[in-house]
Amino acid sequence: MTSSKYLGVDIGGTKVQVGVVQDGELHQEVRFETSASASKEQILAELVQHLAPLVTSDVAGIGIGVPGLVDEENGIVHNVQNIPSWREVHLKQHLAGHFSTPVYLTNDANAFAIGEKMYGQGKPYANLVGLALGTGLGAGIIINHQLYSGTLSSAGEFGMIPYLDKTIEDYCSGKFFGQRTGRVGAEWHALAQQGDAEALAVYAEFGRHLGQALHIILYALAPEAIFLGGSVSGGYDFFRSGLYESLGAFPFRQVTDRLVVAPSLIGNAAVLGAAALCHMKQASSSHSQPVLAL
Repeated sequence: MTSSKYLGVDIGGTKVQVGVVQDGELHQEVRFETSASASKEQILAELVQHLAPLVTSDVAGIGIGVPGLVDEENGIVHNVQNIPSWREVHLKQHLAGHFSTPVYLTNDANAFAIGEKMYGQGKPYANLVGLALGTGLGAGIIINHQLYSGTLSSAGEFGMIPYLDKTIEDYCSGKFFGQRTGRVGAEWHALAQQGDAEALAVYAEFGRHLGQALHIILYALAPEAIFLGGSVSGGYDFFRSGLYESLGAFPFRQVTDRLVVAPSLIGNAAVLGAAALCHMKQASSSHSQPVLAL
């Protein structure tokens, strides 16, 4: 017997990815650029335009991951990263009213963590962190098989912690490459693939900074596993040695010996997780706590 069909939406500062998900599989996929500098109304209109062909009568819900503060209960999005006009958007009300379909929201890093837990390498672990390394840095937290969002879905904002002369995010996301070198990460990745010594050194430095961020996560949460997603995670093979160099200085060796750190193997984890959010929320109506387990 097939399960319900859901729509998963991953809204980013540069692109939006949408997929129809059923039985944990992505059956349709649409990607389009985010009009990040446009008005709130224009961005909403474009979102509706691209979702409309996919919201068929058998879609049981729309799950959305957004890079900002999210009032999950009321479906209001605040302060979306890299979309200046989205300061207070009643996204749930707007989409649910337009499509007459239940809508559920969370932070985009939470959606990634849910997707990794439900459909990826995170299945065996009760406690894990999904670390999204892209334009910024975000973390989704799973504790005892349950998503922990905190107030306004803001738990896991490790990137905002002061570090050196800036913040963790400035050194542990795509921002690092532009600010540190003046070249975007894609350029350094292409050079690293060619064995360029300078590119490999830049990646090693990035890995050492990321390892320091993992120190903070380990002190705060001590998860069993940390999974890396986002565009920057594609360079894992190049920054792995620097990351483990930093992890080697962590004082609790018994913790790091058990820790699993790995890049996500599912490219659509955030979309799958956003869709799974629908199932999780609807299941919670009949259970006291929604548990992320298959």
